[in-house]
Amino acid sequence: MENNKPSEHDITEVVAQQSAANPSENGVMMVINHSKVDPPFSVMWSTVLYCAEFICASVLISSYHKNEDVVWMGLTITFMLVPSVLTQLTLTFVHRDLGRDRPLVLLMHLLQMGPIIRCIEALVVYCQAGKKEEPYVTISRKIKLKHGKGLGPAFECEIGHSERKLAVHRNAFKRTAVIQAFLGSAPQLTLQLYATIQEKYILPTRLALMIISLISIIYGALVCSVLAIQIKYDDYKVRMKPAAYLCMILWRGLEIATRITTLVLFSSALRVWVILVGLTNLFFFFFQPWVEFWARKASLPDNIENNFSKLGTTVVLCMVTFLYACINIFCWSAVQLDLADHDLVEKQPRWRRLAIYYTVRFIENVTLIVLWYYFKTDFYVYVCTPLLVVQLIVCYSLAVLFMLLFHQFCHPCRRLFHYNVEDCLRCACCWRKKQSELPADHADGPQDHAPPDLTNHLTGRETDILDDIMEAA
Repeated sequence: MENNKPSEHDITEVVAQQSAANPSENGVMMVINHSKVDPPFSVMWSTVLYCAEFICASVLISSYHKNEDVVWMGLTITFMLVPSVLTQLTLTFVHRDLGRDRPLVLLMHLLQMGPIIRCIEALVVYCQAGKKEEPYVTISRKIKLKHGKGLGPAFECEIGHSERKLAVHRNAFKRTAVIQAFLGSAPQLTLQLYATIQEKYILPTRLALMIISLISIIYGALVCSVLAIQIKYDDYKVRMKPAAYLCMILWRGLEIATRITTLVLFSSALRVWVILVGLTNLFFFFFQPWVEFWARKASLPDNIENNFSKLGTTVVLCMVTFLYACINIFCWSAVQLDLADHDLVEKQPRWRRLAIYYTVRFIENVTLIVLWYYFKTDFYVYVCTPLLVVQLIVCYSLAVLFMLLFHQFCHPCRRLFHYNVEDCLRCACCWRKKQSELPADHADGPQDHAPPDLTNHLTGRETDILDDIMEAA
C-alpha cells in the first residue's frame, strides 16, 4: 500500500511557500526547518589534528630521549602537554562535566583523550538525529545573502536538540583548535625548526611534526577569521565559498610560515635579542585590551559564568587576553577584544588597526631579516642568503596581497562594506589628481577645495543595501 504521508522536506517547502504568501506582521517569514543536520566535519578534523600532533610529538620525544637531548626533549614535552591540558579544561568547562556524573568522560580527559570521546559523542548525536521527532530548543532568525546583498525578508528556523548539541560540540572544538594552534603548534613549530638549524640535519619524525603543526596553525587562523565574520554579520546567513577558503589558506599560510621562519633565523644569529622581541610583542598585545578597558573606565562584564566571582572573572579575562596576545605574535587575530562586553569581542572591527598591524609587522620582519643577514653564522655559507631574504619579504608581501584580494573579491559580505580596497585606492587616486590640478585652478582665481568624500561614490550602493535591510526588518 502506498504511503501518501508527506515527508518532512515537503512540509518545510509548503510552510515556506505559505509564509511567503502570507508574511507575518513584522515581515519575518516563518519556516519550520527539520532538514538533516550537517555532519560534524570540523569536530573530526580538529580531533585528527590533535591526535596526529600528539603522536608525532611522543615519537620525537622518545627519539630525543635515546639521543640524550635533554633540552629539546623537555621543551617538546612542554609544548605538547600545556596545550593538551588546556584543551581538556576547555572541553570540560564548555560541556559542564564537573557538575555531572560522568566518570568515564572525566577519566578520558585525565588521560588527555578528551577530544576523542567528544568526537565520538558528536558522531553519535549526528547518527541519531532525525530518527525521532523532537521539540525545538530555540529559533534562529537570519537574512539570506545573494550576491553579497541582503535579499528578501528575514526567515526563522527552529533549532532542535540534536542540532543544538552539535553546535555546542562545534563551538567547543573551535576554541580548542585556536588554543592548540597558538599555545602548542606555533611554539612547537618554532622550536623544531630552530633545532633543525642548530643540529644541521632533518629527522623524518621532526619534519612530520613540523608539517602537522603548520597545518594546525593555519586551521586555527582560519577559525579566527571565520569567527570574526560570523560575529560582525550575525544577522545574515553567511556561507563561505571554496574560492574564499583557498584565498584565506594562501593568506594565512604565507603569513604564518614567513613570520615563524623570520623569528627562527633571527634567533639563530641573535639568540638573546629574540627573547626581547618576543616579550615586547607579548606584553604589548596583552596589555592593549586592558589599557583600552581602563581608558574607557568600564566595568567587568557580568554573567560570563554564574559561579564566577570578580576574581574568577579577572582570571578568565587574563587567560583570554594571553591567548589573544599569542595569536597576534604570529599572525593577525581578526577578532578584537572588548573586555567590557559580555561576548568579549568588539562587534565593529576597525580597518585602521588592520592596516597598522600589517604595516608594523612588515617593517619588523624586514628589520629582523636584515639583522640576521648581517650577523648570520657560518652555517649559511652554502645558502644564497640574499635570495632567502628576498623570498621572505616577497612571501609576506604576497600574504598581504591575498588578504586584500580576499576582502575585495572573496569576502561573503563584501557588498555590505561601507568602503572596500578598490574604493580606498580610487579615492586616493582622485585625491592625488585633484592635488596635481590645484595650481592650475589657482591661476584662474582662489577657490575653496573641500576634502575628498570617501563615501560619495557609494551612495547608490548603500541606498540599495539600506532598502534591502528595511524590507527584511
